[in-house]
Amino acid sequence: MSDDLRHARAVIKAEAEALGTLAKALDGAVFTRAVDTLMQSKGHCVVLGIGKSGHIGRKIAATLASTGTPSFFVHPAEASHGDLGMVTAGSTVLAISNSGESRELVDVLRFCNKRNIPIIAITCRAGSTLGKAADIVLTLPDVDEACPNGLVPTTSMAMTLGMGDALAIAVMQRRGFTARDFGDHHPGGKLGLQLQSVQDWLITHTAPPPTLALGAQACDVLDTITKGRMGCAAVLDANGALAGIITDGDLRRAIAPDFFDKTAADMMCAAPFTVSPKDQISTVIAELTARRITNVFVLKDGKPVAAMHLKDLLEEGYL
Repeated sequence: MSDDLRHARAVIKAEAEALGTLAKALDGAVFTRAVDTLMQSKGHCVVLGIGKSGHIGRKIAATLASTGTPSFFVHPAEASHGDLGMVTAGSTVLAISNSGESRELVDVLRFCNKRNIPIIAITCRAGSTLGKAADIVLTLPDVDEACPNGLVPTTSMAMTLGMGDALAIAVMQRRGFTARDFGDHHPGGKLGLQLQSVQDWLITHTAPPPTLALGAQACDVLDTITKGRMGCAAVLDANGALAGIITDGDLRRAIAPDFFDKTAADMMCAAPFTVSPKDQISTVIAELTARRITNVFVLKDGKPVAAMHLKDLLEEGYL
């Protein structure tokens, strides 16, 4: 085994063991108080940290925001030069410092203490300046850094991130925050797209679907499906509600005998699979795949308002 691989595995093992130590050392009563405080907050969770703690803090703020807790990161140095105005009544401050002695945090701590703004601290030293100023201290266990010199923040940062993620997910579950809610907060990328609802998809897909009357003749059926370029058409009853659909496959099956003597009602599938605007895109894709079909109509009050095609969903990045 090369020295590089040995060092890499040692670092990863040290960080994994540190997270295990953190899980065992976590004080349930204190952690619950932190969750309660974020749940009761009327404003934003303002996350602060300097150096590596600041980088981790930005990620924690982003995770909180995407899981239902309004949150943003403020650089402590900038806070001392005017950005303290972002810390308002009703806010909760989440301050991060491994040592608890980061001097850039002092102005923020004083500001919050004067205004009774609750402070949740993540630190290794409960008796530090940060720990004493905080209302709630989420203490990280004293574990050696993975750096051979014991200097580079490694295991401490892994534990800080783990604590932040644990806090965010605990609050998320307390809120009853669902996958659909996450999709609303995370519309970008493939994950966000799959978490969107059909209603979200409809916002940018306003073209009316190809439709036919029950009595439409075979030549009209061919013309409508060809012009619609969806490989199908919806068959409507006298009230405009969906009576069935005709696909390219239905056309082939209807060829013999006497194709041109048939109407849309003779060719259609009367019990097609359909979706509603409330359905999730990922569910629609799973159903299309499982049923081995490529298109589906979206119904509102029983009437087709759009046609979704698996090929289009693929091209648009939904799968």
